Amino acid sequence: MCGIAGFLDTTLRHPVDTFHSTARRMGEAIRHRGPDDAGSWVDPAAGIALAHRRLSIIDLSPAGHQPMLSGSGRYVIVFNGEIYNFQELREELEGSNKAQLRLRGHSDTEVLLACFDCWDVERTLARVNGMFAFGLWDRQERILYLGRDRLGEKPLYYGWMGGVFLFGSELKALHAHPCFEAEIDRDALALYLRHNCIPSPYSIYRRVQKLLPGTFLAITGATSANAAPVPFWSLRHIAESGVADPFRGSEKEAVEQLEVLLRDAVRMRMLSDVPLGAFLSGGVDSSLVTSLMQAQSTRPIKTFSIGFSEAEYDEAGNGARVARHLGTEHTELRVTPRDALAVIPNIPAIYDEPFADSSQIPTFLLCRMARRHVTVGLTGDGGDEVFCGYTRHVWSHRLWKFIRAMPRTLRRVAAAALLSASPEQWDSMFQISGPCLPSAMKHRLAGQKLHKLAGLLALGNLESVYQTLVSHWNDPAKVVIGSEEPPTVITTPGDWAKRLQFTE
Repeated sequence: MCGIAGFLDTTLRHPVDTFHSTARRMGEAIRHRGPDDAGSWVDPAAGIALAHRRLSIIDLSPAGHQPMLSGSGRYVIVFNGEIYNFQELREELEGSNKAQLRLRGHSDTEVLLACFDCWDVERTLARVNGMFAFGLWDRQERILYLGRDRLGEKPLYYGWMGGVFLFGSELKALHAHPCFEAEIDRDALALYLRHNCIPSPYSIYRRVQKLLPGTFLAITGATSANAAPVPFWSLRHIAESGVADPFRGSEKEAVEQLEVLLRDAVRMRMLSDVPLGAFLSGGVDSSLVTSLMQAQSTRPIKTFSIGFSEAEYDEAGNGARVARHLGTEHTELRVTPRDALAVIPNIPAIYDEPFADSSQIPTFLLCRMARRHVTVGLTGDGGDEVFCGYTRHVWSHRLWKFIRAMPRTLRRVAAAALLSASPEQWDSMFQISGPCLPSAMKHRLAGQKLHKLAGLLALGNLESVYQTLVSHWNDPAKVVIGSEEPPTVITTPGDWAKRLQFTE
């Protein structure tokens, strides 16, 4: 993990002698992202300033220092992430005998710059395989490019503050610029309450956005504040192509091909000049990643798990069993309530904007523990999204067919019956009757799911069922803001904005 930041002053009113100090201050705000090195590059005449904080992973030498100039001198980059196929790209560039290819080191950043020199921005992004966010200044055309990887693994915020364009890996970096205005975007609060986070492209602040995954943005002095990011990759297109031309082999051949792809994906992510390990919960995703890592390593890899005193949430035992089976060098952290409470005061500084996923606390503790042993950690995150592990998207259709077929009176009776016992009481009943239940009825946190089903029985269409299944805040229309006002129906971000302003 590295950190990037910068600004483009299109008004050219920023004092020339403060360009470097402002860039350094923006970089220092995200020092935790890159403790190994720091740098800044400015061109006051063009109004551009770039800052970088480095966490060294590939090419630990000064040749990997950023901001970095391309071999031709045309481009300057600040880069956060990894390009997994940079060695293949380097070989292709070397074989093309491009005159401007003058590589000083062996970092993926330098190869990426050489690709921009040879192929331009859009064609390069179509060919790179990696996770990344970058700011790229074209000194010849005076264009600032921002880019983000296909699935948005690396963060990137940006926005206009008057005639100054700001960007950074975290909102802290934008805060450090004297032009930044921290005005809360009240419309974004509705999204936060529904999703437990503020999804792209929104942020908690007005005039600040997250760059959409799989897109790049080009900024000049004449660029409008409403300029739209340009997609260089589309998940929808990939899905539609797969449906139009599906895999035609047998199930066994599909499994074999999937293993080849997964093994190759893990291999590329193991390329590092610093120690690396894996987060191992014992679930399918992290266990698979760990096993593929260990199969391609000449020594026991380091694995890390986190455990809890509450049995229904504790997966550390599963992780330990997988670690023993694979022969990894395993470390386990047991989290106490005191450990969790000690983290809470730091949450606003860690996440910058509202984020209510309860896993944020154990994730932070696990990362802090792992950092004492390794610099890079692979996880199973993303497996459920890619392999449809979350069944709520499919269940919305199935449940609506079931609900629609029930008379309304029967729905009310069924809902009342489900709500007659608390989630904890339902969990106890399922635990007692567990040995007699078929496997399809054995669920973790069954009580919570039954109470959610009770809420679904009152809904009147498929869209409402789906929205409820994917929402953490299930019924915004019935929420009352302020104790002295009568209940108000609030259904849109605009309604939320008006209501919040009224009660402030």
